[in-house]
Amino acid sequence: MTTPHKDEFGNPVGHPVENWHGCDMPPRSDMVGDHVIVSPIDVARDARHLFEANKVAKDGGRFTYLSTSAFDDFEAYKSWLEGMASVNDPMLHAIIDKASNKAVGLAAFMRIDTTNGVVEVGNVNYAPALSQTIGGTEAMYLMMKRAFDELGYRRYEWKCDDQNAPSRAAATRYGFTYEGTFRNAIVYKGRNRDTAWFSIIDSEWPAIRAAFEAWMAPDNFDENGKQRKRLQDLRG
Repeated sequence: MTTPHKDEFGNPVGHPVENWHGCDMPPRSDMVGDHVIVSPIDVARDARHLFEANKVAKDGGRFTYLSTSAFDDFEAYKSWLEGMASVNDPMLHAIIDKASNKAVGLAAFMRIDTTNGVVEVGNVNYAPALSQTIGGTEAMYLMMKRAFDELGYRRYEWKCDDQNAPSRAAATRYGFTYEGTFRNAIVYKGRNRDTAWFSIIDSEWPAIRAAFEAWMAPDNFDENGKQRKRLQDLRG
């Protein structure tokens, strides 16, 4: 157990953060990986690809825990994207598959707190073409890398409806630590949401980054594209 720091009155306090000056806003520039490009949303470029990619799903279940429902009308979807693109927080990004050069998913930096170095990843919507792929995992790695390595954020958050089992499982797989559930946190779509909170902090990032990079290495996949080791196992 570490000895707590104390102030001049002998009260226990947090450890000093030397030379802290806050962080910059995430830049509106591409994050390029081997399989995907995470790029600030460009409605003219991305809207049709995203709409068609989501229409492949048999139903609208991928939108159950998002703030919007599935879009059946392209113009309505395009209008929603235009509204999202007009603000800096959430800062929405398209996830573009490099093989097809088409957008197949969305994710945003949001609740961006530059003063304290805290940022959340949210509005995550993977179309079937991105779900359970190397590119889907790589997209999350690229966004974490920007937050921690490029911009020096101290805390990276993931929040979801407590009922959203796939999202909770994804957070755990990516290396987030569950911190608790905020009860009666939000009312959306006419129902209550208890919000589960997860985070990664800067001291944890080097080990998590190494696991991502080991998992994505070509030799971690056999000739059929099946993983040899799971991401969570590579974190030990």
